[in-house]
Amino acid sequence: MTTARLTVRLSQLSLHALPSIRSSSVPLPLLAPASIPTQAQLTWVSYVHRDPNYKHFAPNFGFKRKHYIEKFKKDRKQKFIKVNLPDPNEKDDYDSMTPEEIRAKMKEKGIKPVRPWQERPVCISSTTSTFEPYVPPEGDGKVSTLSTAGAKQKIERLEKKGKSMMAVRKIRQFDDDFDPKLFAADAQEIYIASHRALADGDMNKLHQCVTERAFPLVTHESRHKTIRWQFLGSLEPPRAVHIRCTDVISKENIFAQVTVRFHTKQTLAVYDRFGRLLHGSEVVARDVLEYVVFEKHMANTYGLWRVHDKIIPDWMPPKQPVRRTYRVKEMEEEEEEATPSKEETSEVADSQNEKPAVAVA
Repeated sequence: MTTARLTVRLSQLSLHALPSIRSSSVPLPLLAPASIPTQAQLTWVSYVHRDPNYKHFAPNFGFKRKHYIEKFKKDRKQKFIKVNLPDPNEKDDYDSMTPEEIRAKMKEKGIKPVRPWQERPVCISSTTSTFEPYVPPEGDGKVSTLSTAGAKQKIERLEKKGKSMMAVRKIRQFDDDFDPKLFAADAQEIYIASHRALADGDMNKLHQCVTERAFPLVTHESRHKTIRWQFLGSLEPPRAVHIRCTDVISKENIFAQVTVRFHTKQTLAVYDRFGRLLHGSEVVARDVLEYVVFEKHMANTYGLWRVHDKIIPDWMPPKQPVRRTYRVKEMEEEEEEATPSKEETSEVADSQNEKPAVAVA
């Protein structure tokens, strides 16, 4: 300890004496090595003695940058687990592999086997189609009831009325107040409400007036379109022409479908998102003859009559195609302006053939 204190004291004295000696031009006298003890020679240190803010480690050139306690080496190794990560760029040819190899490969990667799901979504509040659809007579709405064709239509209607009356009896088991004649007026209100909800874009109201099967058909290509629809009146009172009932899964689970004939006058205009007219007109009214199918889940206490389908007969004329507008290119107009007309070309040729006049003295 005395040797270390003496070394530190001598180093402090030498550091205080160096600036004054260096400032003078007198050369430094060399101290005799015999005058200084061998154990107390001047040494430079890079730490402060007994200072808690500084730590000193003895130089150890074989030191590894790891934990220096070897007995915990095995414990540190067990903290890490080697995992073979899947390679996204790896291409597996499953066609040439056997089912057992595919299963082993997927089990190695931790992928569950793919099951061939063949289930379809089922909606229990409506059916998927129209059972026993009504076949409209040809020329309906144009043939007079006094003609022979009109008389034949009346006879065919009476023949098909028997099954409809049996279906009415089954409906009255759930709804005592059901009357086909009064239902036609209620069906017309549902028909008008569904069209107005579609024109206004009120999807919540449309779901109340249209079944789950008819909803995607009604809203097809109606996005970003402006629909102007107006009901002007009925040319003939609505009439229920076809009534059928069927049971699904169990005999108590009954669905009823009523086909109503509408002969009305309407206006329809469809605009695209830029305001261009695509179909119809808001001014010109048209006579519309439609056979609309209404459905209700009779077994459901809170069931509603909703639009389910529309019957389009084969003899009905095709629909008017959608009118699409396009912008005329400006290049065609510029080409027309650039090409000269025939009169201009003839005048230029005549001016070139004329000889210049010569003055005679």
